[in-house]
Amino acid sequence: MKKLIALFTVIGFLTFGMANAAFAQKKDQKAAPADTTEQVQAEQPAETAQLIEDENEVIEQSLHYTLKEKFIQGGAMWMSFVLICLIAGLVFVIERIFYLNMASVNSGKLLSKLEEALKTGGIEKAKALCRDTKGPLAGVFYQGLDRYDEGLESVEKAVVSYGGVQMSKLETNLSWIGLFMALGPMLGFAGTVIGMVQAFDDIERAGDISPTIVAGGMKVALLTTVFGLFTAIILQIFYNYILSKIDSIVNDMEDATISFMDILIKNKK
Repeated sequence: MKKLIALFTVIGFLTFGMANAAFAQKKDQKAAPADTTEQVQAEQPAETAQLIEDENEVIEQSLHYTLKEKFIQGGAMWMSFVLICLIAGLVFVIERIFYLNMASVNSGKLLSKLEEALKTGGIEKAKALCRDTKGPLAGVFYQGLDRYDEGLESVEKAVVSYGGVQMSKLETNLSWIGLFMALGPMLGFAGTVIGMVQAFDDIERAGDISPTIVAGGMKVALLTTVFGLFTAIILQIFYNYILSKIDSIVNDMEDATISFMDILIKNKK
């Protein structure tokens, strides 16, 4: 986000600067010698590059300083709770993303290898292939192959049962992400309500409804809600991404298990 804001700021600044430079250059073309014009054109790229670098540095410093200042103004206790919710939620998000990336496999490639193993080495070679392959899909195939001697009906039951177990593992810790996603704005609202109560206490002590007292108290009170909402927005984006990733893996597993049963029927001896 900082880079995006910096990019738009720099583009606007460059557009405004280049327009002014072009206007000044046209105004002075008749009076200025040719060598002066060439010197200005030669110095412009260096000045522009330095200006861009300084502008980026100022924007990054100002954003960092603003966030730090607003965090302190919001109150250490409530803002710390909101920050803990954000950090804890991101920890579970990162864990789920790593797990789901490890669980994703090329099902088409695995099925091709499995069919080749069945043709060349039989069930034992296919089971060895599944043991050496990471991911829940290989585990589902292994459980089905392990019951091959009991008949295709037993294989199908094993695949369905173990597939349900693997699907439930994909959704592990999602409830914790949802918890911190909900706690962030709730703590922010709680901090806002308490801050407003404190603002009214200040008005009561002062004996006057001063705009300065009201505005200052309300600003500090609303900061916790702002940070709580940002926490919920960030976690919600990752939560939806994880859900879409899980749906993709589950759909792929269901299609792959159907193809797996077809391969077993085709290679049944």
